[in-house]
Amino acid sequence: MSVDVRPQPPAVHRTDPAGGEAPRRRKRPFFVTGRPWLLLAPALVVLAVLLLWPLVRVVIFSLQDYGLREIVSGKTNFIGLANYAEIFGNSTLWTVALPNTVVFAILSVSGTVILGTLVALLMASLGTFWRTIVGSAIMVAWAMPAVTGTYGWVWIFDADNGIVNQLLKGLGLMHESYNWFTNPISFYGIVLLNIIHHGFPFVAITVLAGLLGVPKEMLEAAEVDGAGAARRFFSIIVPSLKQVFAVVIILSTIWDFKVFAQVYLMPGGSGSNRQVLNLGVWSYVESFGQNRYGFGSAIAVLLTLVLLAITIVYVRTMLKEDKL
Repeated sequence: MSVDVRPQPPAVHRTDPAGGEAPRRRKRPFFVTGRPWLLLAPALVVLAVLLLWPLVRVVIFSLQDYGLREIVSGKTNFIGLANYAEIFGNSTLWTVALPNTVVFAILSVSGTVILGTLVALLMASLGTFWRTIVGSAIMVAWAMPAVTGTYGWVWIFDADNGIVNQLLKGLGLMHESYNWFTNPISFYGIVLLNIIHHGFPFVAITVLAGLLGVPKEMLEAAEVDGAGAARRFFSIIVPSLKQVFAVVIILSTIWDFKVFAQVYLMPGGSGSNRQVLNLGVWSYVESFGQNRYGFGSAIAVLLTLVLLAITIVYVRTMLKEDKL
């Protein structure tokens, strides 16, 4: 009887579904696990230099009484939260800047999203050729610089030679020219037209991309079952494009909350008419008009915190709805 003395291969530990010993996993080297971070490192460094460091500097300035004297001397004058206390005790915040910013943002985001969605629905119903023509036409408004668009609306509503005043007087609805920029309501009405005209193409193209991904079979089946256009939109399209609408609403909110050029370049918007100030323009006027850079920085930090809070609340709301 012979005995097999050949060396046996090492035992292999296998996973036992009943609770046996699991195989040991080899630890992956750092250059493998950290490769994604190494690839992202250059972009993260650039973002930190261009975005994070300026934000930190603004926060530091907001804690100082920083003006021309401190710029020339290079000295710091920390006063803690005194600038923030002055802001919250200033009636301009509660009666002018904050209401103008919040109310305008709500109206502009609503108008931009509604008009952009309607244009997207129109484009989705067109053929490829006309969809391309309409898309190219509306992208001209989005590509137009904010300065150019603002001066165009200023010319349209000019008190002396504006098209609107001439048209109203020609129709007999007005006997004398009216200055649309002195009244805060009409002032922000013009800014609202400017912002919606400039912002709806982005919403339209983004929503159109989502609409083209909605299964046509679902829409056709709903139409066969007797669902009207409004029912199909709210029951099928809106739930399918919930994430798309979340993105456009958040981005539009951020853009419209920090509107600056469209207000500052309007007659009276640079600070001469205090009733039309918003948080962005108020920060600029206090910083570069009054040389109170610390106080202006505190206003900018407050605006950033408001935007951050709104974004967090909206994202959490969307996540809760997805879990239900």
